[in-house]
Amino acid sequence: MSKWKTTLLLACSIWCLRVGSGASTQPDTEWWKTAVLYQIYPRSFYDTDGNGVGDIRGVTAKLPYLKNTGIDATWLSPIFKSPQRDFGYDVSDFLQVDPLFGTNADLEELFAEAHKLGIKIVLDFVPNHTSNEHWWFKQSELGIEPYRDYYVWHPGKARQGQERPDVPNNWNSVFYGSAWEWSELRQEYYLHQFEVGQPDLNFRSTKVIEEFDNILRYWMERGASGFRVDAVNHMFEDALFRDEPINDASDPLSYGYTHHIYTNNLLETYDVIGHWRKVIDDYVAQNGSDMIIMVTEAYTPLDMLLRFYESDDGTEQRAHFPFNFVLLGELNGGSTARDFKHTIDRWLENLPRGKVTNWVLGNHDQPRVGSRYGPERIDAMNMLLLTLPGVAVTYNGEEIGMVDYRDMSWEDSLDPQGCNVGPEEFRWKSRDPQRTPFQWDDSFNAGFSTANKTWLPVYPYYRETNLRKQIESERSHYRVYAETAKLRRHRVFRDGLFHSKALTEGVFGFVRYLRPDQGDGSFFMVIINLSDRRDVVDLHDLHDLTDVGVVRVYATGTETRFRINQSIDPANLHIAPYESIIVGHDFSSSQATQTARYGVITTCFVLLGVLLKNNVI
Repeated sequence: MSKWKTTLLLACSIWCLRVGSGASTQPDTEWWKTAVLYQIYPRSFYDTDGNGVGDIRGVTAKLPYLKNTGIDATWLSPIFKSPQRDFGYDVSDFLQVDPLFGTNADLEELFAEAHKLGIKIVLDFVPNHTSNEHWWFKQSELGIEPYRDYYVWHPGKARQGQERPDVPNNWNSVFYGSAWEWSELRQEYYLHQFEVGQPDLNFRSTKVIEEFDNILRYWMERGASGFRVDAVNHMFEDALFRDEPINDASDPLSYGYTHHIYTNNLLETYDVIGHWRKVIDDYVAQNGSDMIIMVTEAYTPLDMLLRFYESDDGTEQRAHFPFNFVLLGELNGGSTARDFKHTIDRWLENLPRGKVTNWVLGNHDQPRVGSRYGPERIDAMNMLLLTLPGVAVTYNGEEIGMVDYRDMSWEDSLDPQGCNVGPEEFRWKSRDPQRTPFQWDDSFNAGFSTANKTWLPVYPYYRETNLRKQIESERSHYRVYAETAKLRRHRVFRDGLFHSKALTEGVFGFVRYLRPDQGDGSFFMVIINLSDRRDVVDLHDLHDLTDVGVVRVYATGTETRFRINQSIDPANLHIAPYESIIVGHDFSSSQATQTARYGVITTCFVLLGVLLKNNVI
């Protein structure tokens, strides 16, 4: 066979395979809309160099685990150069990986390996402040241009008889105490809404905005698929530095002392987010890459939160989505089915038209699911998260049911939010209990590290709760999570409509279904018993089951009498205390789809054979 015939045959074969597999060379602009976004706290994920701290190579090593679990993208908590006073949220160089976690080359290798597996990497982007060890701050403190106005400075209030002026106003730090710190070098106060080593940047300076434009472009060029913008609602403060009104006078140094009307949610913030969205979109358009997303973090009222999607008139696009914290802040182990329905429906009803929602079940700043909702509700909450419309955000360890280590000693505690309030109260203020190392197996240090001492102590009962044990078990939190994540890929969960109902006081249910013009009528119902009481529900109250035929079980929690593929009586479903179950009817024929696909491939090769036999090619 001539060389050109061989080349043509190979090209046609590849084309046939790609047609049969449905592959495409087009940029993936939709990957994020129904993604499972998995937050990794790198310090606690996996340690490859034995120093007791997780690292970037540890994330790379565990990419196959993420793929097998059904993770589409992972968001990394800060890994950039930092003195680590707030564990990476005090950045001293936004363009360099901290040696504690590895090198820039390690991060680029992570991007590359993740890309091979179809996993996107989202970076933490911390614009509100830097470390006081950042070059910008050192120059600003000395009054050197162009850095002089990079930060929020104030001369303070002069007092007769005092050499040093008083603080400018009554603004307090989130981490307790005044938000102002005196600089002997500059003879002025600088603002720090968080830790004293985290001076706030001045976003009324166009030079500061330009610096962050360049930071975004730098990491996009190297493979980042998105950015999670930290503490975005703190970026601007009142230009007149007015005192905030008193909220709770019981402790003048606490963050709750004032109503934060001059340090939080200022409208100028939205303009900067809109500007960065354009920077990102322009980069994607110019390079023809997969979609790169921007996600914002702000604990703020619903009306202010929704403005992060777009301008009021819809002409300016902002974040792809702002984190939705209703599952963190508005619901807990004492919530009823009506509470769940009201909270979830209210969010969806207020979602701007055409926008993508999301649900955050846990993160490094909040108590874990098993500690917040109770360990008996872990499966229910993970199933809820993975079957609601939109993006599902999971914090590492929630998939195996890790819980907070609240009995950690004062000597082992490191979080400034806890340490600042002292040994009497730190246990309930500290975020260390939910940041303990991932529990991979029952070996030394739970398989996280070979170090004699890890940066935070490993949860002491890790031999009972660890990934290896759960993979080997017939039923486990991990298996429930992974099986639900697999089911989530069904078209009904990706494109289906949503309807919820409080079936009883303790049983919450919702259905995901396709409109008649969308397909074949397939549907799935998620039924969760939030209470410790056995109950009976009629699923006809949730969805029209006329002419449906058999309703089957597709997924269950760990403690259940139901089995996968078991048929149920939808009019008389007995559900045990804390039980969670997904039932439904799938009219689609995946086998038919596969048969058609293989038919295409076979036809292609038969045609090629005929062409070769007759010397057409």
